[in-house]
Amino acid sequence: MDMAKETACSPELLEQVREMYQEDRFGTEVTGCVITEVGPQYAVAEMVITPRHLNARGHVMGGAIYTLADFVCAVAEEGYRMTLDSVSLDCTINYFKPAKGKKLIATATCVKSGRQICHYEVAVTDDLGTNVAKYTCNMFRIQPVSKELAAERKHAVAE
Repeated sequence: MDMAKETACSPELLEQVREMYQEDRFGTEVTGCVITEVGPQYAVAEMVITPRHLNARGHVMGGAIYTLADFVCAVAEEGYRMTLDSVSLDCTINYFKPAKGKKLIATATCVKSGRQICHYEVAVTDDLGTNVAKYTCNMFRIQPVSKELAAERKHAVAE
């Protein structure tokens, strides 16, 4: 049995994590990523496929798939702990088949969790079960950023 799914968070925590990631404007507003599950080093996010996600051939743009995978990877690492304290070291994505359904679903799972380095795998499928892509990422855990410092940085950028 999958331990991450067994320990998925409460609806209240899921809402808190969603609120925290509303600040990820590119992931949430531009591409429409929505967090649907979160647990210890595990998360699921979805993206409804719209015309803005399609390339000239009518397939979902690779960058949209990558954004969903990168977004859910961050949520899996940081969301359950309610911190923003990791950065990607290197990430790779392999595209398998074009999506055929109406939405993409990305499931991130931690494969190795060290003191400062962790490794995640993200499976991206569509709602019809098509295996669209696999994303892998090594992340580095940095010192947590306080909410005050994050607000200062955000205010400085806005000016």
